[in-house]
Amino acid sequence: MRKLKLIWDFKGPDAERTASHHLIHLNEYVKNEKVDFIATGTEKINQMHHIAFLALEEIYMPPVRNALKPHRGQLWKE
Repeated sequence: MRKLKLIWDFKGPDAERTASHHLIHLNEYVKNEKVDFIATGTEKINQMHHIAFLALEEIYMPPVRNALKPHRGQLWKE
């Protein structure tokens, strides 16, 4: 089973704070919806670009994608 990383991009001077805040909502969603996930987190791409992410197995992706509308996705690399 493929593992995917759903990504939300945030850019600008408040990108880090916005990504961190978005992570709170991702964690609330997976808890409330009982989503079987691998990991959540944030990453710094550069000073003005941060991401929030949710990693999960591909089988669980469609309802999460439809509900949360990630900006992009990629294969999860552990």
